[in-house]
Amino acid sequence: MSDPVTLSSGISYDRDGIETWLKAGNFTCPVTNQVLMSFDLVPNHALRRMIQDWCVQNLRFGVERIPTPRVPVSGDEIAAVLARLESAAKRLDEYDCRECLRKMTSWGNESERNRISIASNGAAGVLAAAFDGFARETVEKRAVVLEELLSSMSWMFTMSSRGGGKEAAAARDPLLWFLKSNGSRIAAKQNSLIALRELLLASSKRERVAESMLEIEDLHQILFGFLRSPISPAITKLSLTLIFQLLQISTSKSSDRFKSSLIDADLVSFLLETIISSSKERSVSEKALGILDKLCDDSKGRAAASGNSLTVPLLVKKILRISAAATEFSVSVIWKLGRCDQRALVEGLQVGAFQKLVLVLQLGCGEETKEKATATLKMMNPFRNEFECTESLDFKNLKRSF
Repeated sequence: MSDPVTLSSGISYDRDGIETWLKAGNFTCPVTNQVLMSFDLVPNHALRRMIQDWCVQNLRFGVERIPTPRVPVSGDEIAAVLARLESAAKRLDEYDCRECLRKMTSWGNESERNRISIASNGAAGVLAAAFDGFARETVEKRAVVLEELLSSMSWMFTMSSRGGGKEAAAARDPLLWFLKSNGSRIAAKQNSLIALRELLLASSKRERVAESMLEIEDLHQILFGFLRSPISPAITKLSLTLIFQLLQISTSKSSDRFKSSLIDADLVSFLLETIISSSKERSVSEKALGILDKLCDDSKGRAAASGNSLTVPLLVKKILRISAAATEFSVSVIWKLGRCDQRALVEGLQVGAFQKLVLVLQLGCGEETKEKATATLKMMNPFRNEFECTESLDFKNLKRSF
């Protein structure tokens, strides 16, 4: 034990172990099976000191003394700081607000337990409201406190079961300011993208939120700019995620314009190059294939994909190579291209697509992917005798895990 605590049953456990037990939905003491009247975990200082003394006595055997654990922050302490921060934000007291942020950051740095407690006490919503309050003035004037608020919001959003979307919506314009500003630090841009992603995923009215974001005139330039001129791997992944989510959620005319702008910016070629260069980055490849699939819903997107000699060979190669999601996207794109252009079918046959699609059906896949693979096989069948070619190396080391 490194942090012994006692339950209401009188039995002591290590804090991490018993917290895991309770979070799993258990309401009894593991030893006595007694129903717990309280879930309070009382630090057992006597047992902890006994363990520390034993460690000191056995230092010569390589035993290290366990550190004295910090007492987890309480809900009352968190509530008090949040109330103070809320009051400071209403007064636009930048100094007091930053003091509260530093206090919460210090608590969060002490342990994962503290971070979860802070997030579960509604801190993300309070910080987002404060962000909105300070952002009502000139963003440049309040850039320092806004950036600190944004930094805290980013990790709180990810730990609060996507509960900050409503409050983050009001902060959209300041978030975009950080993305556009050349003076913003990389961390500020990354945190802004995280907040925008949470805004999309958290809202119960995703289509409306996506629509409001798509109405931003130069959004495609901002996101594609992060892809074309990479700042950091995290920002690249976040940009791909945002583009994919926007294309997936919205089906309006704004979405069509956004899609058209990305195609005109030659995103298709960039995606193909990204898939090639990120062969060891599964999540990046999946997102790139997912965006390519969405772009191919548009005739301009299909034309751009068909016009690139890398498209079909690369898609066939990625089937059963990366993940189930990547396979589904690859099959979908081949199906969309094949329906409109026989050249894609012929080219697919020449690089072994027929055998790959048969394997997809044999190994199992989703119902929609099964239908698309079957339809593609039927479209390819008339050309098999004349154009089919099999690349045996693609199947040599195939494993059932796919």
